[in-house]
Amino acid sequence: MTLPFLSEIDNIDSAAHIIQMALTPVFMLSGIGTLINIFNTRLARVSDHLNTVNRLLAEQPDQNDSANPYDTPDQLKIRQKRLSRRIVVLDLAIILNGLGGALTCGAAIALFVSSLRDNMTSLWLFALFGTALTCTAASLLTFLADTLLSWHGLRHDRRASLLNALLWTANSPKSHR
Repeated sequence: MTLPFLSEIDNIDSAAHIIQMALTPVFMLSGIGTLINIFNTRLARVSDHLNTVNRLLAEQPDQNDSANPYDTPDQLKIRQKRLSRRIVVLDLAIILNGLGGALTCGAAIALFVSSLRDNMTSLWLFALFGTALTCTAASLLTFLADTLLSWHGLRHDRRASLLNALLWTANSPKSHR
């Protein structure tokens, strides 16, 4: 003989288990949101830098009249190209991370739907959550690509500025003693 409230307890335990399972994607969503915030901040800084480079290029300084050998038109065009590449890479990182977040939401929904005990739901859950993890990992890899582009640019700019400074001092009029 079964007591009527035992089936109620079983349903409560099932619901509690489903809610616990759904919390895992929620924690992942929190991490994804933080990553998107970091990527957007980085994108804003790169965009600001690109705007500064575009403004300097628009001023059309003469190749030989530049007071700063680092800001020659050739150097500015190289920086402009590199910054444009970084913006594309950061956009891709944000898109992949957003897609990972959407798929994580899909996985959470699939967890709730799985309470209907449909075998197809577990396949959807596996596909959605697995793809969400893949997109999040891919967004981190594209962020790493931006970081590598940034480091490469810093090394290139340092070498170019040293070379230009040497050329600038060699070509500048010598002071008479």
